[in-house]
Parts: sequence; structure tokens; C-alpha cells
Amino acid sequence: MKALLQRVDRAQVTVNKEVVGSIQKGLLIYLGCCKFDGPEEAKKLARRVAGYRLFADQAGRTNLDVNQVKGEVLVVSQFTLSADTRKGRRPSFDSAMEPSRARELVELFCQTLRDLDLVVAEGAFGEEMSVASVNHGPATYLLEIKPHTGQT
Repeated sequence: MKALLQRVDRAQVTVNKEVVGSIQKGLLIYLGCCKFDGPEEAKKLARRVAGYRLFADQAGRTNLDVNQVKGEVLVVSQFTLSADTRKGRRPSFDSAMEPSRARELVELFCQTLRDLDLVVAEGAFGEEMSVASVNHGPATYLLEIKPHTGQT
């Protein structure tokens, strides 16, 4: 399971010109589920995201997590994160999880973040979305939990 984190001043997702999710200061998270991911990977990745220190403290060092800065989280499912781009000129999505299972893991990931006292907004799973954000930094990080092994 992969989470591409972007530190943002604000972000929003629209579907058919309607805003379906928006946040102010916090994290825009693009979440990709791979074929062999399961509930443990979703929960572990959510806990790692919640505790990941991406925000500056008073000394200017990145020592604070999203909760410590009273930030919000916008989660956007993105199956293209599971693409294999090692060969050719077209990505392969053989390692992507089938949609119904992926939806369950995205929901579990979001619920785990909520259980950790984060304010969570979501995109629209499986829909064509427009994502707008104002990146702060910019700061973008890719976190990954390998299936079954729990390795990062």
C-alpha cells in the first residue's frame, strides 16, 4: 500500500463541478492499494501517516505531525500509484487491487486516521476527480507498506 503525502495550505476535490472534499492546512494523501494489501497494511500505513513529522516547529525543524499542528487530511484514492513503470512506454496495472476490495481498504485507512483524532475529508472513490491544492514547501513524500511483511 502506498501513500503519497503532500503538505498543503489547502486542497479540495471536485466531481462534476461539485466539491466533495476539502481541507485547510494539512496533508493531501493520494492512496494506492496493491493486489496483496490487506487490513493490517491499511492500519499500519494510517498510523505511520498520522505520526509522520512533516511540519515545522518553532525552530523551523520538521518535528511536528499533522495532529500537532491541528491539520486536516484529504484522502484521494489513486490506483495509478500501483503502476509498474519499469518497462516500455505504457504503465502496467497488474499489481493494482480490484476496486471493491480497494474501496474497503481506503475506508479502513480513513477510519483509522479518524480513530487517531484526525479530521479526514475524502475524494470520491472510483470517480473522475479534479484535485486542486496549494502545496507548502513544496514537500512531497512517498510512504509504502509492503504486503504481508509490514516492511517499509
